[in-house]
Amino acid sequence: MSTTPTSLSSDSLQLDDMASQQAQSGRLPNGVYVPMLAFFTSSDEIDVPATQRHTARLVAAGVSGLVIHGSNGEAVHMSRRERRSVIEAVADAVRHETDSHAPVPIIAGCGAQSLRETVELCQEAKDAGATHAIILPPGYYAGILNKDAIVTYFHDVADRSPIPVLIYNFPAAANGVDLDSDTLLRIAAHPRVVGVKLTCGNTGKLARMVAETPKIRGGRDDFFVAGGSADFILQGLVVGGHGTISGFANLAPRACVRICDLYEQGSLKEARELQHEVAKADWLAIRYGFVGVKAAMPIFHGAGEASCAEPRRPFTRLDENGTAVKEIQQGMSGALAIEATLAAAAASE
Repeated sequence: MSTTPTSLSSDSLQLDDMASQQAQSGRLPNGVYVPMLAFFTSSDEIDVPATQRHTARLVAAGVSGLVIHGSNGEAVHMSRRERRSVIEAVADAVRHETDSHAPVPIIAGCGAQSLRETVELCQEAKDAGATHAIILPPGYYAGILNKDAIVTYFHDVADRSPIPVLIYNFPAAANGVDLDSDTLLRIAAHPRVVGVKLTCGNTGKLARMVAETPKIRGGRDDFFVAGGSADFILQGLVVGGHGTISGFANLAPRACVRICDLYEQGSLKEARELQHEVAKADWLAIRYGFVGVKAAMPIFHGAGEASCAEPRRPFTRLDENGTAVKEIQQGMSGALAIEATLAAAAASE
């Protein structure tokens, strides 16, 4: 695999065209989507080789799509140039790891506080290789921004964006803005708003979105509804959700995919048991945030990924001999063993 974005061949352009057509014409595929971590070199530059290794690892694990510049991806620590370079690196790796029959959606975080900048980010993401944009509600002026203005904002973005849009409902990252199901459904009425990530953890809201979106979209089941955490993958599927967008899948993508597979096969007892172990591990990822997930990269993916544990300032790396990392090692040990077993089984096929 190349370590820098390459010029596009005719095959690559064909793959991009197919991915774009898929993005424009229908709902995202069901399954596990990974909000990728961001990796930096010792000189604090974007680590393209690590980014592309991780992309290849996730694609090989069978995930349905990749999300870049989410809250796990430290987009707020990057310049616009850096954000573009990460998308290009991921898109280049995806072209190397997939074929034209199975394009992998690349969803880029494009939220900003103004309509103008959000649309600019959507255009830049598309130019770099993204197929979709995911957008937080603007929350800086949350106290004076009403629901009508938020609905209009999303509709205006969807009108102007060159790629389809997903809603990202994560109150902690949007100054407490938590979109209720009525507001989300109003936004979802726009045909180019094609999904929602519910990191609010409200499975009742998730169930309402699944039930009601076809009614407001002309009977079409083309709206992707996903939970935003690995600790309720199965719960979301039970009420009709289409998958998950989970940071923990950076560490255990095969385990997360396996939960979905077991549910589809009707193996609920086994799915519950696996969900229990994933939820136990994900609690540590939630508690320590992206810094904790980064600290677990060499634990799950080998000592060669030790550099991937480094966040950007003002955050600092967790001490590998400290209490937090020891707690992560212990609390995630069950999920680590499951992931290793699934990887070994896949390698033997």
